[in-house]
Amino acid sequence: MADGDKNPSENETILMALDQISQTIDVMTSVVGRLRTYVERREAAATSDTTKEPKADLQSDRILH
Repeated sequence: MADGDKNPSENETILMALDQISQTIDVMTSVVGRLRTYVERREAAATSDTTKEPKADLQSDRILH
């Protein structure tokens, strides 16, 4: 009977672990999506900045106060 008592508890533990893994995957998927969006926006901003004239504050020979 010890095996019969152990199996439901063991199955419950496994199911809880699988649920936690599923939740972790959902969170990680969300984070990856946000990071992807961030990088894409940065890339788009960098691309649009290269088409504009160079900014004066980026010149190394000028001192800004």
